[in-house]
Amino acid sequence: MAHGDITHLEIPVDDFDRAKAFYSTVFGWQINDTEGFDDYPTWQAPNGVSGGALSKRGEGFTQPRSIVEVDSIDESLRQVEELGGTVTVPKESITPTSWWAVFTDPEGNSVGLFEGEM
Repeated sequence: MAHGDITHLEIPVDDFDRAKAFYSTVFGWQINDTEGFDDYPTWQAPNGVSGGALSKRGEGFTQPRSIVEVDSIDESLRQVEELGGTVTVPKESITPTSWWAVFTDPEGNSVGLFEGEM
């Protein structure tokens, strides 16, 4: 993926079993638990390209959220704040070679950022 590509779609859920059954039936998604990430089952679309995760609905996470790949989360967050957005989840490590963060844009939308390799 390249800078600016949407790499992942997170969908907030209240009941993982119900959500897994729903999305696998309606869209044919393959949904599997993710080792090391409790309550974050990942899904893969039938095309083998699109994917994302189901995540526990919570404060600040009530609507689906796109995750966008960037070359530098630090630089992207600097630009977000400069242009009127708000950092809502600072840069955090996923693995030793990957990071994520979340911001709210000036329109009130929550957008995630991803940097690195999985």
